[in-house]
Amino acid sequence: MIFGMRRALLGFLLVLWAGVAAAQPNLAPGFTKLPPNSTIALMPADVELFEISAGGVGEPRADWTAAASKHLMADLRARKQKLGARATEITGDQDEAVEALNGLHGAVARAIVVHHFGGLKLPTKDGKLDWTLGPDAAKLQVKSGADYALFTWVRDSYASAERKAMMVVGALLGVGMTGGVQQAYASLVDLRTGQVVWFNRIVRGTGDLREPEPAAETLTALLTGFPL
Repeated sequence: MIFGMRRALLGFLLVLWAGVAAAQPNLAPGFTKLPPNSTIALMPADVELFEISAGGVGEPRADWTAAASKHLMADLRARKQKLGARATEITGDQDEAVEALNGLHGAVARAIVVHHFGGLKLPTKDGKLDWTLGPDAAKLQVKSGADYALFTWVRDSYASAERKAMMVVGALLGVGMTGGVQQAYASLVDLRTGQVVWFNRIVRGTGDLREPEPAAETLTALLTGFPL
């Protein structure tokens, strides 16, 4: 129950922060677009899906997560030419370094949402997109030979049949109950410096990653404004 309440509160706060911070820049200082002939490493999608129980508890669904990861990576592969750069795929199977870097990106991305786009601004950043994954990014540059890496982080939740029934009952009683929330971040990282040079996020109550077409729509929304 506590997890469900925290998840609902997080979803509300992220929606609020996203609304008040639309004017914040998505590009790092001095970066405007990908240089010609750049190579991009496509990182494994960091994705997890949950089913919301009648009581509002988010329960991980491994089958949904596997399907979502498959759909997202398939669509990323299909977009290689549209990315406007040579792209190589990085697989995370049994690779602790890749998994660790993906985890680090998730932490940095959440910090960007809170402290750059959100209401808890850091004075030292002076409103600039000035974030880095640190020296570990250079290891991926050596491993892949790529100039940049595209990271994607997605968490999505869907109301169970029981939750939907509770929402209907709650509405009749004048009690608001939340359904699912889709949160996703995308970062383009300069692997030579570790700097996040472009960032985008979506927070909404729509979208479905369990099927190919709506998963592709989520990725389209997430990559809006990609610096070609």
